[in-house]
Amino acid sequence: MIRIFASSVMLLAAAATPLLAEEHVVTQKGQKFTPATLNVKVGDEVVFVNDDTGTHNVFSESPVNNFDLKAQRPGTRTKVTFPMAGSVEVRCAIHPSMHLTVSVR
Repeated sequence: MIRIFASSVMLLAAAATPLLAEEHVVTQKGQKFTPATLNVKVGDEVVFVNDDTGTHNVFSESPVNNFDLKAQRPGTRTKVTFPMAGSVEVRCAIHPSMHLTVSVR
C-alpha cells in the first residue's frame, strides 16, 4: 500500500513539473540577443524570436543543452526547453558576435 502511494506521489510530481515551467522570450534584433543573459529554472522554455531583418542560426554546443535551430527566418518563433541545470552558451552561426548566456538552476 505504501509503495503504491509513493509511486502515485512521484507520478503526480512528474506530471506537475510542466505546469510549473515558465516561458521566457529572447529576441534577435540588430544582430544581438535581448536579453544577453537569462536565468531560468530546469524545465523552463525559451522562445527565440527573430525580430531582425535577416536569418539567424541559433545554436548551443553546451553539454547542459545542445541544440541547433538551423535557419531561423525573420518572424520565426522557436521554443527550446532547458532540461538540466548549468550554464548554456548560445550563439548565432551566421553572426559570431551574437552571444547569450542562459543560467539554468
